[in-house]
Amino acid sequence: MDKKVLRKIKLHDRLAAVAIRSGGVLVIASVILILVLIGKEALPLFYPAEAQLKQHIDLPAGVDKDDILAVGVDEYLARVYLIDRDGTFSFMDADADGAVQKKIDVGAGSDADIVAADLVTSASGTRIYALQWSSGLISMEQFRFEQKYDADGERYSVVTHERVAEYAPATQAVERIVLSHSEARTTLVRLFVNQEIEILQQVREENLFGDVDEEEHSILLRGIHPDPITAIELDGAGTTLYLATAAGGLMRYSLQDGGAQQLDKVQGFDDHRRITALEIMRGDISLAVGDAQGEVTVWFPAPTEAGAGQDSLRLIHALSQHDAAIDSLVASPRDRTLLSIDTEGSVKLDFSTSERHLLSLNTDHPVKQAALAPRGNGLITLHENSAINLWALDNPHPEISLKSLFGKVWYESYSEPEWVWQSSSASDDAQSKMSLTPLIFGTFKGTFYAMVFSLPLALLGAIYTSQFGSSRLRERIKPAVEIMAAIPTVIIGFLAALWFAPVLEQKFPAFVLSFLVLPVFFILLLIAWQPIRRSAWGKYIESGRELLVLLPILVLAGAVAFQLGPWLEASAFGGNFKQWMYNELGVRYEVRNSIVISFALGFAVIPIIFTMSEDALSNVPASHKAASMALGASRWQTVWRVVLPSASPGIFAAIMIGLGRAVGETMIVLMATGNTPIMDYSIFNGMRPLSANIAVEIPEAPQGDTLYRVLFLSAVLLFAMTFVLNTAAEMVRHRLRKKYGRF
Repeated sequence: MDKKVLRKIKLHDRLAAVAIRSGGVLVIASVILILVLIGKEALPLFYPAEAQLKQHIDLPAGVDKDDILAVGVDEYLARVYLIDRDGTFSFMDADADGAVQKKIDVGAGSDADIVAADLVTSASGTRIYALQWSSGLISMEQFRFEQKYDADGERYSVVTHERVAEYAPATQAVERIVLSHSEARTTLVRLFVNQEIEILQQVREENLFGDVDEEEHSILLRGIHPDPITAIELDGAGTTLYLATAAGGLMRYSLQDGGAQQLDKVQGFDDHRRITALEIMRGDISLAVGDAQGEVTVWFPAPTEAGAGQDSLRLIHALSQHDAAIDSLVASPRDRTLLSIDTEGSVKLDFSTSERHLLSLNTDHPVKQAALAPRGNGLITLHENSAINLWALDNPHPEISLKSLFGKVWYESYSEPEWVWQSSSASDDAQSKMSLTPLIFGTFKGTFYAMVFSLPLALLGAIYTSQFGSSRLRERIKPAVEIMAAIPTVIIGFLAALWFAPVLEQKFPAFVLSFLVLPVFFILLLIAWQPIRRSAWGKYIESGRELLVLLPILVLAGAVAFQLGPWLEASAFGGNFKQWMYNELGVRYEVRNSIVISFALGFAVIPIIFTMSEDALSNVPASHKAASMALGASRWQTVWRVVLPSASPGIFAAIMIGLGRAVGETMIVLMATGNTPIMDYSIFNGMRPLSANIAVEIPEAPQGDTLYRVLFLSAVLLFAMTFVLNTAAEMVRHRLRKKYGRF
């Protein structure tokens, strides 16, 4: 051959090799890049919370740290304020080294000092404090931050003050107060030195004519508990009162309808430790409890075995452990983040639902007081050295942890820990529930039922078409099955949800009966066929034309089953199979269930498995089959002992590719499953796979939000699942090829 031609051929070979290698590298790089991109969006879920010192502020001249009763900061972290004993509220500019911008004296004209100050309400622009004065007077002071802009577009805040209400001094010494305020109800609870409790309520109700009717109630509780009461707390609505004792006792009272009904009286801790602090958390259900041993726990009423409507206060979550007794607890008004301070000035931040420890604040001097910003994006601390520090908190996804994503979590109003996916709710106070376990379970459940339906049909069909059917039959069936793969999955899902599911619901007994009738008809056909098979017509049929006899018999068997279905339902199930199943078995029949998805998703998977399996079976050398039959083996023995083992690498690859298709399918499962994220093995219930969940939730997920990133984490899990399946499939296929050869 001419050397120029040889050089040209070699050049083309090298170019082809480079092109093939480059294409392979680009494919691998693209897959890795996709994984990096989706992983990058999911990774911030697990970033630790950070507290960065934003501003260091010195106390105003003439103000002693021991005289400060409360500190706070506005939602923009621009205005810091202090409440001191003489009734002065000092508002300082955080951006101007703490320069005092305004002072408001709420006790003007009075010689009394403030004994205690408690934050009642902390909305975005509003603060309401309950002040207990040395004269016995109790007042509610409201401060409102109004944001305005100057001529240059710079934002500044204007502070206004209003005394919302005041209560006359009690007839005996008051040890502690707690107060709640809302549009419908104001509740004041006073704990006296003699351990009696006075409850004052003002209930406001608007009638049909728009007039507001007010009712006042006064309740006095005596002999509450033999141990001293060490902490009291009210929920935001003022309808539930919590009490704690020096020996670890917890009590819960309902303050509805002008009375005080004890709902719980429990011993919180077996070692009778002293409870030092209580704090109601966002949502008015969970109660944070701090004790003398430095432990912070979360309690809420949970349903008991007594039945519906019966609940009891129970310890649900255990948070960070301090080295000293808990001095105070501060709940975030934005979420279920809890700030805890011990008597040694150590500060820890936790999220109650996920039990995730967010951060421990490292400071050079112990913290005396602390408060969270309304948006949860800031923290202000007062230290023993008279300094005030303003911290910027970076804590975007506190509710996410490995336990909340994959483990059982005990949510409010649930009777026990559960795996739950519920990304949204009608109430802003509701806990977000983002467990991926029900979605992973739904993915495997849908895939399993789809493979149970599709795998036998596809493999048996491929075996018959390639080994028993005539060449003419093969030329017609294989293209017809391959055309099935071209049907849009949205059409399959549409038909499954709106046509097949209602038909199956109405004809379910007939559907079950068909699984009994079809084998009976098939056995009868085999018995009747024996005398015919030796005839010329029988030999003609058995030469690859068995479908000419089988199809009419199968159609007849199905018709008989559907004719007997109503009779079976009337005689065995009282005329209503679904009602009988619920009454006798306690199982509900959902219209869009696993049976529907097995047929719909299986219909989409069959073409892939059939085509690849048929190719693998047809590629087994004819010499192998001829050698087997020459030794006296029948056609079926040859298929079972020779053809199937030889084609097993290709068949296994077909099964795994079909499995991967079922795992990643979106439109069919989205339309035909009912999208119920529950963990139930029943074939009569639906499911929500990961892929369908992404399609359902992504339109409602704000960019950068927790839900948004959890959906990207779901995509990472789907990617990992398919990668593991494909890797395992390739390893097994490689071993099968080494064992049975390359065909």
